[in-house]
Amino acid sequence: MWEKYCLRPTQGTISTSIPVFVYGTAWKKDRSADLVYTAIKAGFRAVDTAAQPRHYQENLVGDGIRRAIADGIVGRADLYVQTKYSPVSAQDPANMPYDPSATVTDQVHASIKSSLHNLRSKVDPDSVDDAYIDTVIIHSPLSTLAQTLEAWHALETYVPHRIRNLGISNCTLPMLKELCTSSHTTVKPSVVQNRFHEDTLFDGPLRAFCRENQIIYQSFWTLTANPDLVRSRTVHQLARHVKISPAAAFYTLVMGLKDVAVLNGTKNESRMKEDLAAPKQVEDFTRKQPDLWQQILTEFRGLIGESSTM
Repeated sequence: MWEKYCLRPTQGTISTSIPVFVYGTAWKKDRSADLVYTAIKAGFRAVDTAAQPRHYQENLVGDGIRRAIADGIVGRADLYVQTKYSPVSAQDPANMPYDPSATVTDQVHASIKSSLHNLRSKVDPDSVDDAYIDTVIIHSPLSTLAQTLEAWHALETYVPHRIRNLGISNCTLPMLKELCTSSHTTVKPSVVQNRFHEDTLFDGPLRAFCRENQIIYQSFWTLTANPDLVRSRTVHQLARHVKISPAAAFYTLVMGLKDVAVLNGTKNESRMKEDLAAPKQVEDFTRKQPDLWQQILTEFRGLIGESSTM
């Protein structure tokens, strides 16, 4: 659990793994390319973006990835690249990657065409023919279940070659169950990306469903929404024992809930390196002091209202 997870195989035989830390690129604006390059250079091997110019600069995210590949820091196969189809309701009316009056199916196709171009691994525009995306997420359920399923079906046509896996964000448990159990879906969700905070009871039942169904839960808003948890005695106890920051300790405790990856959007290069080093440091601690680790993790589960058996 401390380095990466293998996603459930989808159609075909292409396997995908996702690191426990995913670099988040929302609100990076004109700094997106430089920050993505810096993050990859620091050690991030997963990048999250969206075809949503309102909050993301997907083209600049692609520039940062291409620069890292051209400089020999990574190859495309070393990276997990994830983007989103964002419904009309989430877009800036003056700047979106598709015609808002088009059908949902046509919106998805236009969005994916744009994303494949933005996230291609080489500068040459013709390289888009070889481009693929590891996971595409529906940014949020659409206004009706029928529309959400229409978007999902359009995305399924790209799996497994142009898109390796599918997921959904800002998702409730009933919606997730619908996508997982519906006879109308052939590709089941591999990823759920949700806010991790008290108002949703930290998604306890939803995360349990994810574990039961081989779905990786990606937490976002993790630090910002939980300042009291970051300051808690339990988190600081782990930070002292492992000699890491409370923020890094909090991240690893969230990962300790099983099958949870964490979005990390820090702009500070030193913090990038410190956070990326923390899972391995905590792994060493769990081997040397397994009982103390279990005690701390059990206390943390109690803080978020989760029993140790979940």
